[in-house]
Amino acid sequence: MPAPRRGPRRRAVLALAGSAGAAAAVGSASAPTSAPAAPASPAALPRHRHGGAPPGPAAVGAPHAGTTLTGVARPGGEGPFRRLETGPGWRRVVRSDLARGDARRAARGVPLAAFVQFTDMHLVDVQHPLRYEYLRDRTTSAWRPQEALSVAGAVSLVERVNALAGGPATGASLSCVVTTGDNTDNNSHAELDWFIKVMSGGRIRPNTGDPRLYEGVQDSGLAAFWQPDSDVRDRDKALGFPRMRGFLRAAIREVTSPGLALPWYATVGNHDALPGGCFASARSRGFLADFATGGRKLMSLPGETGARLWQAVEKGLDPKGLHWEEVLRSQRRHMREVTPDPDRAPFTPREYVRALTAPRARGEGPAGHGYTEADAEEERLYFSFRISENVRGFSLDTTRRDGHYAGRLGEAQLRWLERQLKRHKDEYALIFSHHTSTTIPEGGTRLVELLRAHPHAVAWINGHSHLNRITAHGSFWEISTASHVDFPQLARAVELVDNRDGTLSLFTTLIESAAPHRTDFSDLSQTGLASLYRELAFNSPGARTGLAGDETDRNTELLLRKP
Repeated sequence: MPAPRRGPRRRAVLALAGSAGAAAAVGSASAPTSAPAAPASPAALPRHRHGGAPPGPAAVGAPHAGTTLTGVARPGGEGPFRRLETGPGWRRVVRSDLARGDARRAARGVPLAAFVQFTDMHLVDVQHPLRYEYLRDRTTSAWRPQEALSVAGAVSLVERVNALAGGPATGASLSCVVTTGDNTDNNSHAELDWFIKVMSGGRIRPNTGDPRLYEGVQDSGLAAFWQPDSDVRDRDKALGFPRMRGFLRAAIREVTSPGLALPWYATVGNHDALPGGCFASARSRGFLADFATGGRKLMSLPGETGARLWQAVEKGLDPKGLHWEEVLRSQRRHMREVTPDPDRAPFTPREYVRALTAPRARGEGPAGHGYTEADAEEERLYFSFRISENVRGFSLDTTRRDGHYAGRLGEAQLRWLERQLKRHKDEYALIFSHHTSTTIPEGGTRLVELLRAHPHAVAWINGHSHLNRITAHGSFWEISTASHVDFPQLARAVELVDNRDGTLSLFTTLIESAAPHRTDFSDLSQTGLASLYRELAFNSPGARTGLAGDETDRNTELLLRKP
């Protein structure tokens, strides 16, 4: 990565087009919390959205159009299977836990940075032999009825970001998209290829094995899973899930992504680094690597055996997957034959970086999306990058390569971050990681202490929990965002503003995909599948509720003292 360009001291601000209007937009976005945010004035909008063509007429004067400020998917009607409709938007809430701003800050505030966070997309190869759908009764993450449509849903999210007129609160140009991990689900080459094409553009066939057929649990005839194409009275149809002829054929049909119209950066998560998100890399386990690419798949498991297996995973008793391997060996005669596929092989950290640095992955850039060839050689998955003239991002690797889904931050990485924060003390710092402060048993407390010791570190942005939560940490905000696989399937825009009154504001705005809220079971087009992805997620039996968080965790203005 080239040496960073030294910017002016942090008290200087960007010369944005229409900065006076942008300041006014900040004021309308932080209006009294009893009312939704008002639209920004046309002057607030940058001349070039995303650094490209000017916004079209529909975008002018409405930078928050298409966000949860204007409308949110909600259930309507009755019955066990609820259809979605468009409900009222979520208001913006001002949080003054860390500082109180001047009431006139809106008139003089100047935007410093605006970007979008994607997290926990979990692009899923639903036919992968190492998936453990047979643990559905132990954890809802083992199998979800919507996950066969994860690629269509992710492409629709890209389409939404491309349509944004600018930062929803300020109208400032969006500089980039940053993912905070679990971009893939099974740590497989096929899923990594799909992720890159979703983000950078291309044609994706979300199918492995036989190119003509789906060979997973949803055509197995097992009543434990939704069988959309058949008349089997499965447990999900008993809860109102529809019979949909052609669903599986449509789910593996080619999808086209336009690619982001913004540069993007990729933070790593435990599902990107570990098979199943919790077992040590299969590169050192010949059996698991062979099983991933082989011709057998386990689809059911006796209850007691499954209970013991999941208990070992939850308690971190099987980080190398030895018990899992034993179970798979013992169940061989109960497995279904499937078509082998070498693209299901697990990828190593080195292969992950090299896939991102390949020319085909570039899209809108930057080359490597944060990583370099040196990172590949050293298998180093953390980096720094410039977000704007006065703002720098630091992407961390919180995965445990020795196995387990909990996070870890080692001494070497913490020392690196401390050196970086000192080196860039004249820039505001935003920290990105997959795991949260409560899910990093080793190193999480140290990271909080480190950020508190450097007041120019204003936010820590993460995912993993699939839950919207915003936490004040004395001198900085921790912004945790829900996933894009579980309902309500959200991403988040973040904007940093200098209020010129001794305070800063972080505006957070949640966004849904571009797919319509209302679905049509007969519409199996790419857009129709993206809508269905959301509705199936809402109705997923046993799924966690309340992942949208409280209103103080959603659309906010987060005040903090200027260092």
